[in-house]
Amino acid sequence: MGDIIYEAVEFIEEEYHGVAAGIPTERLLGAFSTEAEAIAAGRAARDEYDRDDYAWWVVRREGERIALWIADSRSRREFVLDLTTNELVELP
Repeated sequence: MGDIIYEAVEFIEEEYHGVAAGIPTERLLGAFSTEAEAIAAGRAARDEYDRDDYAWWVVRREGERIALWIADSRSRREFVLDLTTNELVELP
């Protein structure tokens, strides 16, 4: 079994006159050897984001669809997914 790689990914959903335009664009911010490094990259991208379009950032294991960390452009809140309940849990 190989080393676990963590991806930080940015999604941007462009809006026109306040209405979502459709499918969001996805951009890989980087691949990291630790979850903490990937989260730091996601937080940095969020902090630098200066557009009106809605964006969110996730950290996940390479190739997986379940996010380990989630944040968005409209709040300072951050979440993780509780896999036992499939609910988002806000981080303190």
